[in-house]
Amino acid sequence: MKTIGIDPGTARMGWGVVDEQGGQISLVEFGVLTTPAGMPQAERLRRLYDGLTEILGRHRPAYAAIEELFFGKNVNTAITVGQARGVALLALQISGAAIHEYKPTVVKQALTGYGGADKRQMQEMVRITLTLPTVPHPDDAADALAIAICHAYTGPTLRRISGAS
Repeated sequence: MKTIGIDPGTARMGWGVVDEQGGQISLVEFGVLTTPAGMPQAERLRRLYDGLTEILGRHRPAYAAIEELFFGKNVNTAITVGQARGVALLALQISGAAIHEYKPTVVKQALTGYGGADKRQMQEMVRITLTLPTVPHPDDAADALAIAICHAYTGPTLRRISGAS
C-alpha cells in the first residue's frame, strides 16, 4: 500500500511516497514543494495546494501521514506552518487518502526506538530502511519520508485495532 508522508511548511513542504508490501518498505518518490519568499501568503498556499494535488494524482496513495504541528517559540512561524498544514490536509482529504497524524516524538520512536532521536539519527534510519546509498536531501524530504515510514510501520496495527480490512 502506498503512503505519502508530509512535512508541512510554507517555504518548503517536504513529501515522500513509500510502498509497503509484505512488510517490505520501498521508496517510490520524494521531493520538496517550494514557494518564494515575499510572495503573498495566499499565493504561496495555492502553489502548495496545486503541487500537492498533482503529486497525489500521480501516485494515488491509499494512506497519508502528516506531522502534527509543533509549537516552538516563534508564533508567526507556527501560524504559517499551520496554514500550510491546513492546505495539505485539504488536498489529502479531497484525494481520498486515509489521513493519519503523528507527533514528531512518535515518528522518532517508530524509526529509531527513541523519541528523542536527533535529525542525523532519523535521516540515517530513513536511508537504512529504504536501502538508499545516501541520506535523502533536502531535510524536509527526509523528514516526510520518516513520517511515511512511521505510518507504514504502525498502519497495519491501527487497521487491526479499528477492525478495518
